[in-house]
Formats: sequence, structure tokens, C-alpha cells
Amino acid sequence: MDFNDTPDQAKFREKCRIWLENNAPYKDGSAKMESFANKDILKEAKEWQKKKYDAGWAMLHWPKEYGGIGATPIERIVWANEEAKFNVPKGIFEIGLGMCGPVMMTYATEEQKERYLPPMAEGKEIWCQLFSEPSAGSDVAGLRSKAIKKGDKWIVNGQKVWTSGAHFSDFGILVVRHDPELEKHKGLTFFFVDMKSPGIEVKPIKQITGGSSFNEVYFTDVEIPDSQRLGEIGDGWKVAITTLMNERLAVGDADGADVEDAFKWAKNQDSLGEPLLNNRAARESIADWYCEASGLKNTKLRTMSALSKGDTPGPEASITKIVSAAKLQDIGNFGIDSLDMAGMLRTDNEDIKRFQNAWLGAPGLRIAGGTDEILRNVIAERVLGLPQDPRADKGVAYKDIPSGKN
Repeated sequence: MDFNDTPDQAKFREKCRIWLENNAPYKDGSAKMESFANKDILKEAKEWQKKKYDAGWAMLHWPKEYGGIGATPIERIVWANEEAKFNVPKGIFEIGLGMCGPVMMTYATEEQKERYLPPMAEGKEIWCQLFSEPSAGSDVAGLRSKAIKKGDKWIVNGQKVWTSGAHFSDFGILVVRHDPELEKHKGLTFFFVDMKSPGIEVKPIKQITGGSSFNEVYFTDVEIPDSQRLGEIGDGWKVAITTLMNERLAVGDADGADVEDAFKWAKNQDSLGEPLLNNRAARESIADWYCEASGLKNTKLRTMSALSKGDTPGPEASITKIVSAAKLQDIGNFGIDSLDMAGMLRTDNEDIKRFQNAWLGAPGLRIAGGTDEILRNVIAERVLGLPQDPRADKGVAYKDIPSGKN
């Protein structure tokens, strides 16, 4: 693993930094993301994406004809590292550009790529991912939403849930069941769909943090042209895996309060007449988080090293999410506990709100994009090479799998 930039990478990093310093709406340290709370975050995000697109920074590794500049994968990572140092709008385009875009690039027709990818890169059109269902979250292949082919179109009925950004998305990628007579992984087909199609109803879910970024999405006799199918009929799981592998790189890291915030807080927070940092248990916790943060940094460097050699990051990217989400929850709990019963009172103190948001939001992050349990299985089986868990549904038609109804 190489920890250092090559001369060309160092030159590219400097080019990124200079452009960001001259164009980012907020410089590092001058404003927190909460600064966007009183504005139209969607408008801010689209303006920032358009500015990047016009300057060639929106989707560096995409081909030029689709809105990119044909940059290398490692240059994409270098850009992301530098952009993360600035307080710019986040959370609007990550799913579309990080997951939907790569799937369209792989499976869409040339005409569809030319139509949909440039507006996606520019920020004109926002995409979401329609995978999880009430009975199929971690086990996505257990989904029940069904598609019936009629002529040159499909009729879709069912429900999706926890769909991030569906309430402001223009399009979405969708996996549904076309044949319950087949095994659950084989009876799936993949589409992209216009979110304004008749029969689609989006209901935001109120979260404990106060926001509503997730949604329930209902499909009632929604017509989808067969031309919007991605992959062959029955290739739904294969196409979905392409999406999920990209998901680890796109949204793998839990963002929020980190070890630096905990350390700064402990130095100044009173605990029985002395700084909290003097407490041995507090110091041990901060030391543990520092070790975890260092491990995550080196894990990302391993990914960067693989990209620089032309390799494709594999399932080890799951490590980032499983560690960072649990660390975020622990740090949030640390900050709130230090305030005793006052820890959950509403406040204008940005430091306290950062801990509160971490504590309230982290449990959801340990579920979204793959639960801790599923990711541990991925790491055990596909990284460490341990035997797979026994599967009662293997070789069984989906309709014959035992469930709560039978």
C-alpha cells in the first residue's frame, strides 16, 4: 500500500485545491453544514453541481460525452478527498451519481446514456434507488413488488421504503419480481422509471432527527416501457449487485461528529470541577476512536492504492461503513452523556447539536445501505473467506419460501 501521491497525483491534488478555494461557497472552518439549514438546500446543491459541471469537476471519471473528463479512478478519489475539506452542499446527488449513474453506464443503451447521464452529472435531474421494501431490507432479494409484462410494457405494483430523496427525484432505478416460480435471486428484473409516472405515490417518513429525507414509495399499476429495462429479464440481481458494489464507495462513510470533536469537547467540558479529559474512561474512549479513525483512514488509502493500480475495490469497502457508523453513534452518546439530563434539551449550541444529531442519526446509518449484520457476513465470507451461512431458501421457488403468512 502506497501512502504517498505520485508526482502527477500531487499536481492534480493541487489543481483541485486551488479551484475549490476559489469557488467553494464556504471555506473549511468558516461555516458548518447547518449553515444551509435556513436556505433552499436543493437550490444550493444544484447550483454547486452546475458550477462543478461547467468547470469539468462534476464527474471526473465519466467519459467526456456523458459529462466527465475521462479522469482516472484515483483522480476521482483525490478530488473527493479535497472537496470533503470544504463545507459544500451534500446528500442530494450521491445516490444518483454514485450508484444510478454507474448502472446506467453499464446497462443502458447508447441513446439512453446520451439522454440521461449528462443531465445527471450537471444536476438538472436527480435520481434515487428503489430497492428496500417493508419485508425486504437487508435481504433485498426477498422483495415482493411485482412486474407483469403486457406487450412492450410492464405493469408494476408494490411498495418501496427508506428511499432517500424520492420526494425530490426525477428518476429512479427499480428492481422488482417478475416470476415468483423461480428462486428469489433469479426471478428479478431491473428498470429505471420516471418518478412522475401515473400511479407512483411518495410519502416522506418523519425521522427522529426532525428531517424527512427517507420516503415510502407506492406503485399502483405503474406502466414502464420495456425499453427502460436494464439487463435481460431475470438479470435483476446481477444488475442490483453492480449498484450495491458502487454503493460502498458512494455512501460508505458515516459523516458527522468525529474524534476531533470529542477531544475538543472533553478539553473544555466541566466534569465535577475539572475538564472531562481528566477522566480516565473518557481518555480511553477517545483513544479507541482515534485508533478507529486511523484504521478507517488506512482502509481508504488501501482503496486508493488499488484504484491507482487499476484494480477494482472489492467487498472490503464494507469495513468503512460498519466501523464509521458505530463510531459515530458512540461519539454522539459520549457528548450527550457528558451533559447528564441536559443532553437532550433543544439548544442553539452547534457543538451540542452535532453530538445530538450523531446520536439520533447513527442508528439509521447502521441499517441504511446494509445492516451491521449483513456487512459482517460480507466481510466474513468475501474478505476472510469463511463458509457461508446456511440458507433455507436455496434452490426453492420464491413462492414456496416459508414466511409469516404460511
